[in-house]
Amino acid sequence: MRSTEVVIIGAGAAGLMCALTAAGRGRKVMLLDHANKAGKKILMSGGGRCNFTNMYTEPGNFLSQNEHFCKSALARYTQWDFIGMVAKHGVPYHEKKLGQLFCDNKSSDILEMLLNECDQVGVSLHLDTSIQTIEKLESGYLLDTTLGQITCESLVIATGGLSIPTLGATGFGYQVAKQFGHELLPTRAGLVPFTITDQLKELCTELSGTSVDCLVSCNDQSFRENILFTHRGLSGPAILQISSFWESGDSVEINLMPDHDVPSWLQQQQAERPNSELKTLLGEIFTKKMANLLADNWFASKPMKQYTHAEIADIAEKLASWKVVPAGTEGYRTAEVTLGGVDTNEVSSKTMESLKSPGLYFIGEVLDVTGHLGGFNFQWAWASGYAAAQYV
Repeated sequence: MRSTEVVIIGAGAAGLMCALTAAGRGRKVMLLDHANKAGKKILMSGGGRCNFTNMYTEPGNFLSQNEHFCKSALARYTQWDFIGMVAKHGVPYHEKKLGQLFCDNKSSDILEMLLNECDQVGVSLHLDTSIQTIEKLESGYLLDTTLGQITCESLVIATGGLSIPTLGATGFGYQVAKQFGHELLPTRAGLVPFTITDQLKELCTELSGTSVDCLVSCNDQSFRENILFTHRGLSGPAILQISSFWESGDSVEINLMPDHDVPSWLQQQQAERPNSELKTLLGEIFTKKMANLLADNWFASKPMKQYTHAEIADIAEKLASWKVVPAGTEGYRTAEVTLGGVDTNEVSSKTMESLKSPGLYFIGEVLDVTGHLGGFNFQWAWASGYAAAQYV
C-alpha cells in the first residue's frame, strides 16, 4: 500500500495547476489519470493553439446557480498570475481579439510548461491509472487503483465534465460526488453548435462554410461575434456562446446586420438606388452567394422601387431579427464544456473543500461553474486549482 498526502484525480488543466501549486508548498502529491496522456483537452483547445486565459476575466463571465461562488478563487489567482507564469517560461503568445490570449506556436507549449512545473516540485504523475473504489477513512481516503491501494489525507477531484468523450471524458467525478452525499445539478452540453432539421436545414447546407458577423440573442443574453453555417446547422463563436443560455424549444434571434439600422438602411437604398435589386445591395454586405440565397429564398428579389412599405418592413424584420428554433445541439461530442455538475452550495468557495466530506475537494469543470467562450474556462481551472492547493 502506498501512502501520500494529496491525491489528485485528473491530469487536465485544473489538476495540473493544483498539483504543481500544492507540491510547491511542500505537499507530497500524486496525480492520477486514466488517459495515456496528460492535458488532452489543453492540446486540442483553441484549434491547437490553446486560448489559455482572457485579459478581461471577471465573475460576470461565468454561469452557475450560485453566481457568487467563483468570485473568491478568481480574485486570488487572476489572469495576470497565469500570464506571469507563461512569461516566466518564455512561451510566446498574442491577443487574438476580445482579450483572448493564444499561444503563437502550439498548445503543447502550455502543457509542457505545466508538466515542467510539476517535475520541478516533485509531483508524482501516473497515467493509464484507473480508480476502482474510494473509501472514507477516519482521516483521509483509501483508493483502490490499478497501481494498488493508495491512502491520502486530501483527495482532489479534477476529472472535468462529459464534453468530448473521445478525449476520455467520463462522469467519474459526478459519481464520486454522489457517493459522498453531494447534490448534482442537471448537466448538459455548453459552448456547442446547434442542429437544424426544419426547412432552414437546406439554407444552412447551401451556405456551409460561410461566416457572418452577427448579434445573437436568447433569454436576455446577447453576443456579438461570427456565426458559421454548417451542414448540420449553425456554429461559430456567437452560436457557441448563446448555446449555454439556450433551452430546448427556445427561439434564438439573429441580427444579420448589427452595424445597420436595417429599416432606415432599406428606406435609404429605396430612395437613393430605386433601380438596384435587393440581392445586389445585400451582396455589398454578405457574400454574393448568401445575398442571392437570402434574397431569393426569403424575399423574392426585385428592384427596390417595387417593394411596398409593408414588404420593406418585413425584409427589415427578417434581417435584423431572424428567429431560429434549433432542433437541438450537437451534444457532448463537440461541446467545449459541460453545464451543471457538483452543486457549489455544498463546497467551500474559499478552499474548494466538500462541506459534506472533509478532505475531499472539487476543482475545475466538475463543479457547476461554466465560463463563456474565450479562455474563461481555463482561467477557472487555474484559479480553482490554485485555491484548493492552498488547503490540501
